Amino acid sequence: MKSDLLKKEDWLAVWIGFVVIAIACVAVLTGWFDFSAIKFSTWSLGEKAATKAVPLAKQFGEWIFWRKTLVTFLVLGILFTIGVKLQGESLKKYIPAFIVLFVLAFAVRLISAEFTLNRYLEWAFWALIVGLLISNTVGVPAWLKPAIKTEFYIKTGLVIMGFSVLFSNIAKFGLYGLGIAWVVTPIVIIFMWWLGTKVLKIDNKPMVITLASATSVCGTSAAIATGAAAKCKKDDLSVAISISIIFTILMMVFEPMIIKACGMGQLMGGALIGGTVDSTGAVVLAGNALGAEAEQAAVLVKSIQNILIGFIAFFVAIFFATRVENSGATKVGAGEIWTRFPKFIIGFFVASLVASFVIMPAFGADNVGAINKVLDQYKNWCFVLAFTSIGLDTNFREIGKSLHGGKVVWLYVIGQAFNIALTFFAVWILLSGVVFPVPELSLFK
Repeated sequence: MKSDLLKKEDWLAVWIGFVVIAIACVAVLTGWFDFSAIKFSTWSLGEKAATKAVPLAKQFGEWIFWRKTLVTFLVLGILFTIGVKLQGESLKKYIPAFIVLFVLAFAVRLISAEFTLNRYLEWAFWALIVGLLISNTVGVPAWLKPAIKTEFYIKTGLVIMGFSVLFSNIAKFGLYGLGIAWVVTPIVIIFMWWLGTKVLKIDNKPMVITLASATSVCGTSAAIATGAAAKCKKDDLSVAISISIIFTILMMVFEPMIIKACGMGQLMGGALIGGTVDSTGAVVLAGNALGAEAEQAAVLVKSIQNILIGFIAFFVAIFFATRVENSGATKVGAGEIWTRFPKFIIGFFVASLVASFVIMPAFGADNVGAINKVLDQYKNWCFVLAFTSIGLDTNFREIGKSLHGGKVVWLYVIGQAFNIALTFFAVWILLSGVVFPVPELSLFK
């Protein structure tokens, strides 16, 4: 057990996440130093509408820009290098590869901050695109592969993200958010499991449950957590994530348009987006396309839904250990379930509990918000490293072999259609005012 705590990727992701959270808390609460990570300001190639754009020359000419870049690189580089060393891997191979991966991530953040490009796709998608272009054209050189550690980066990002998932969000939206996020989600997962295994007869059950959780909760984050619990193969996990991301882009662009065309109000439209668009970042953008109220409703629903990540991973671990992979000849004990359970989820919950019940009461919402502002960028940098890695590790020819004759795509399409229909029904029941009173708008201010 002691060996696992310092050698297993899941636990190392927890410790790295906790280190980043601890430093951010000290920096904000004491004011002794600035721990902010680099974030590009919006820049433009000449769009007149980009009134708030900051020229690149000005950004690059400021010392604070490069100081924050150096801090970001050193913090992530040192921590992940220590993690790799503890796992027994070669630092001579990892360090130069990580430097190049960070440069690619830096380029991704630069590209995604351009005014026109940023209006259509957030950085996560540009990270995937850059990685895919490299992997499917010139190919990924062997010396870069030691830094492609998708799960390590995203697990760490999820632990950091846990600090922002405040349980007070449940109180803000009460039974409305719970009804939309917590009732619909398990029903969609059960439906997609039945559809995938019984109707489409997909033999790859870890792939089915991974795609089901990605569809019903929050895309990549849920896929990583559930995939770990179900022991989903790396290639299958990449397929599930790629399908989720591709359709998330489509939904992020077209769902607000359809909602507007149907004349749905901002409150209902935002809640529908929060419950159906996979990526948290895409939820913000899609909600914003409807208006400020829709954006806040979407974020609240998605935040409440995100809390389910750990619970779902836990139950999937139990289900696969006791039912799916157990013939019944032997009794599966708590030890097997513990072995299968993704440990970084513990870090996610602990970070959330500390933020909700320790830091918030002791230092107030303003300080928690300031800490989350710092942590949000470190989480994003972990995720951009992960998404770039996904792209670099994804080859369309190999994906084609894993689609089971197109059944996996049909599983997602039908499952997402069911998710949208059921979420809309829940949103109408709870927020239309026909059955229950509409929550006070002051909740969203």
